[in-house]
Amino acid sequence: MTARTLVRLTFANPASAIYLGLVGAALAYATAVTLFAADPGFVWVLPSLFAFPLFLFVPLVHAGEPPATWVFLTELVLCVLAQSLALGTTVEAARGRLRRGAQARPPR
Repeated sequence: MTARTLVRLTFANPASAIYLGLVGAALAYATAVTLFAADPGFVWVLPSLFAFPLFLFVPLVHAGEPPATWVFLTELVLCVLAQSLALGTTVEAARGRLRRGAQARPPR
């Protein structure tokens, strides 16, 4: 698999682009609330929920100690990119099956 294929599956796929846009909007909202609100509360739960299946394993890495902010954000971004790649791969596989299925039919 080439780098071009990885970039295409992660960013250039419509489903992945929508997913990354939603995550970006959630990150921008959480950042704005953190910067401008007196008490941000649990606002960073929303971006974490977008990365939930992979982000569930992040506390296992830290062994009970809360990570630094930059480590938290780096892990969040890596989880989101990995899920975007998985989403793009799934969509491409589904499209490939549909294309092959359409070509395999005999003409009428």
